Amino acid sequence: MKTVLVTGANGFLGSNLTRELYRQGYDIKAMIRPTADLKGIADIPCEVYYGHIDNPDDVMAAVAGCSIVVHTACITDQWDIPFEEYERINYTGTRHIVQACIRHQVERFIYVSTANTIGPGSRQHPGSELNGFTLFNANSGYINTKYLAQQYVLEQVAAARLPGVVVNPTFMLGPCDVKPSSGKLLLYGLGKKVLFYPPGGKNFVHIQDVCRGIINAIAYGKTGDCYLLAGHNLSYREFFALVNRVAGEKKLMVRIPKAVLKIAGMTGSLLQRFTRFRSKLNYSSAYLLCIDNYYSGKKSERELQVRYTPIEDAVSGAFNWFRENNYF
Repeated sequence: MKTVLVTGANGFLGSNLTRELYRQGYDIKAMIRPTADLKGIADIPCEVYYGHIDNPDDVMAAVAGCSIVVHTACITDQWDIPFEEYERINYTGTRHIVQACIRHQVERFIYVSTANTIGPGSRQHPGSELNGFTLFNANSGYINTKYLAQQYVLEQVAAARLPGVVVNPTFMLGPCDVKPSSGKLLLYGLGKKVLFYPPGGKNFVHIQDVCRGIINAIAYGKTGDCYLLAGHNLSYREFFALVNRVAGEKKLMVRIPKAVLKIAGMTGSLLQRFTRFRSKLNYSSAYLLCIDNYYSGKKSERELQVRYTPIEDAVSGAFNWFRENNYF
């Protein structure tokens, strides 16, 4: 089988993808930072390459000898990160990866972007790949740099014949979330007598569906196209009600008014800007928690042959893994 380079292979998506690629018989080269925790891929036979994606020499050496590159590495946190850090890793790092792919003439490059580079929609009219970028108002360093990186990838497809495909996953849930990353939302819903939930909603997708979508994009993805990997649209109330059922918990659920959440977010941003206080709620995260962040995965169903897993399986799979590994 051909050799696949996975950047950020120790992360939530990277580790699950590396495991699935191994199951399908690919040879894998995992690019990770020298200080990264290898717990997520410790049981997967693969070549480990230590390097930094913001170092062009490290990137060039990592891509050498690989037929396929899947770029998952990025900074995803929505708070306490300077914009320059997002830019250095999410944008400049992607430029280095793309240039190395062009130099080494790889057969396929899969860029893992985010659904939020595509405008979200309502439950009745969810966002699709035809939507433009509409989340400028979120003022999110993460979203803005992922959008810029995505545009650079698409530009290089046209300008330099990069064999690139973009996948845009929504909010991923499932096992092996070692850090944890997106699993923090599920863990927040556990063990409380009263649960305060935000007024918006989002699309949730099983991590394994995202892995299948990426692997199928290697074979079936159209060069220069974007594919939303989007499972199920739920309000936050619906999501936490599902978490309660899976966990067997009963609690009082209280909706946070939009105005209160946005004021708290603005306060957090101001404190971060003018003091050393670091809040986990800023304006960007509050804004996103208030909107209907809904998407459709129909294009990936048609063209990448993805069949989306029931959201109950994603929540129960994540819950059971966290419980078995003593996260609560």
